[in-house]
Amino acid sequence: MDVWGIDPGLETTGYAVVHADGDRLTILDAGVCRTDPSFDLAKRLAQIEADFSALLDQWPAEVVAVEQLYAHYRHPRTAVLMGHARGVIIAVAARAGIEVRDYSATQVKRFLTGNGRAGKSQMQQAVMQAYGLNSIPEPNDVADALAIALCCLHAMPSERKEATRA
Repeated sequence: MDVWGIDPGLETTGYAVVHADGDRLTILDAGVCRTDPSFDLAKRLAQIEADFSALLDQWPAEVVAVEQLYAHYRHPRTAVLMGHARGVIIAVAARAGIEVRDYSATQVKRFLTGNGRAGKSQMQQAVMQAYGLNSIPEPNDVADALAIALCCLHAMPSERKEATRA
């Protein structure tokens, strides 16, 4: 099974495509898509759509896992801008017929570290260990995308069992 992990952002969107074969994980691709901050919002969203569409064509998957919105009371504009990018990504995946799942940052942190309030360095170390990497994935957006994909892969069997019971 191939799963995408997405850490959405208007300026930088981290992505990871992970193949799971039983307990064996293979990172097929990981990186970031960047938009030019000097462009207007519409042009930046169009760039995210074009980049993500091209990547999905190259790496089709069964599921796209996206980080949920998080709004900090000191920076509400950040959540709104992230929401625009997140919406474009979800629309592209839905148009391609790919299942979309979302996970809160707290869920992802709790799954990887046992602590829903884990810091960046703790998360990066957990991602490095989970994937058997020799170094921490850079930038942070890539590590976050890898973490989201892993959380999705872990959650899917139990979520499917619950849906079957319902």
